[in-house]
Amino acid sequence: MKAFAALFESLDRSNSTLSKVAALESYFRNAAPEDAIWTVALFSGRRPKRQITSTQLQLWAAEVSGLSDWMLAECYQQVGDLAETLALVLPEPHANSNEIPLNQMLSHLQGLQQADEGSKKAFVIDQWAQLPTTQRFLFNKLLTGGFRVGVSEKLVAKALARVYQKDEAAVLYALMGKWQPAALSLEALLASDAASDASKPYPFFLAYPLEQPLAELGATEAWQAEWKWDGIRAQLIKRADAVYLWSRGEELLNEQFPDLCAALQDLPNGTVLDGELLCVENRQILSFNALQQRLGRKKPSKKMQQSMPVALMAYDLLEFAGQDLRSLPLRQRRQQLKELLAENTSSALLLSESLVFEDWQQLGLFRDQGRAQLAEGLMLKRLDAPYEQGRKKGSWWKWKVNPLSIDAVLLYAQKGHGRRANLFTDYTFALWEGDQLVTFAKAYSGLTDKEIKAVDAFIKANTLEKFGPVRTVKPQLVFEIAFEGLQLSKRHKAGVAVRFPRILRWRQDKLPEQANHLHELKVLLTPGV
Repeated sequence: MKAFAALFESLDRSNSTLSKVAALESYFRNAAPEDAIWTVALFSGRRPKRQITSTQLQLWAAEVSGLSDWMLAECYQQVGDLAETLALVLPEPHANSNEIPLNQMLSHLQGLQQADEGSKKAFVIDQWAQLPTTQRFLFNKLLTGGFRVGVSEKLVAKALARVYQKDEAAVLYALMGKWQPAALSLEALLASDAASDASKPYPFFLAYPLEQPLAELGATEAWQAEWKWDGIRAQLIKRADAVYLWSRGEELLNEQFPDLCAALQDLPNGTVLDGELLCVENRQILSFNALQQRLGRKKPSKKMQQSMPVALMAYDLLEFAGQDLRSLPLRQRRQQLKELLAENTSSALLLSESLVFEDWQQLGLFRDQGRAQLAEGLMLKRLDAPYEQGRKKGSWWKWKVNPLSIDAVLLYAQKGHGRRANLFTDYTFALWEGDQLVTFAKAYSGLTDKEIKAVDAFIKANTLEKFGPVRTVKPQLVFEIAFEGLQLSKRHKAGVAVRFPRILRWRQDKLPEQANHLHELKVLLTPGV
């Protein structure tokens, strides 16, 4: 834990990519192999399953520290992070504390699954007594399942590539999939490929938002344009007579979409498709709302599978007949994809067609039709580009439709976390319904630091009521709230739920009575819900 804590501190205090890679490289050169594989797992989001609740940790910390419940709650409110709060309020560790390796610590945490509450409590309190503050903080993070560090999987791969003298792309590929750090060594992981793990997906290629004028992209003939579908990015793999469906977040979705996996069982072995997972009925795309209901069920019933059928809208072919096609230009991969889909007539596999346009102006007209197509906008892909990995500028661009927006009144506020723990930065907004304000969305981003401080000062000076950490404020401030779409919802007081709400601007030119009404929001309801 000591070396891992030192690595964390080094990464946490640096904003330099080069210094972060150097710190990772130094760590992997010197760490015990058993600790190194767990570090890779933690930095790539493979945290141990949470075994202890936050409530239990707070009760035990109050007991050990001697703090009352309300004092601990006040400390938490000021610090803004539970793991850090507990690390700070607990007594100093024993002078002769024992050093415990990272892998042993995580093995102990996994072993708590079958333990009773008394055994869990004894283990946690014992570790609190042994660990210095930073190690205790990381231990708490692992307990709460909230471990995050400002390091991408790509930076980890870069460091490992240097240490093990491997190609960075090969390392990134090796890190993909559903591997368990307790079941293999780091060397074995880095040597893994499709031959050793048939389920392993490829690293996804991601697009940048289009910001420059279209004319700067050059000739239209060099580009393919297609709809940016509003679904879930996925890779579908058929190898060794088995089908695997992976999300971009490296979650295996076979249990959630058994109907899709069964429908595409006849694909030839050695096939990997990149595409968008959508709800599709009679080859007509349904709204994201339908897919969201499917995503909410780990094991959907037969009735749900029939009423909300899914399909993969394929737009790239990454592997065929066991051959990695990613280095080929897009136009060649697309041609092979068309030939493959021409032989497969399943309604569960569709081709994302290229849009035909004569100039950039005409393409802009297509983009304006995005919402009517239940799409988020357009994707622009250079036809001579290979399939890369990660987010890179130049070959793939996403050109989204302009967001929907509405003017709303700030009604509730709560303090943020981390560096914003002392500022009110979590806002709840409302719209008029008659002479009443009805809440409809929360938003946490979109203001400058200067605006945040000004809003914070207003909230502190204009609080009407307090409900724990939440404050009701005088309904005077108006903000333009942007969002990507909305749908009917019985769970929300307003009767609708908005997708990806954020603050577009502070409308200091508007009075609260000039904010929009709820019926004006409902006019914007997503088609097809």
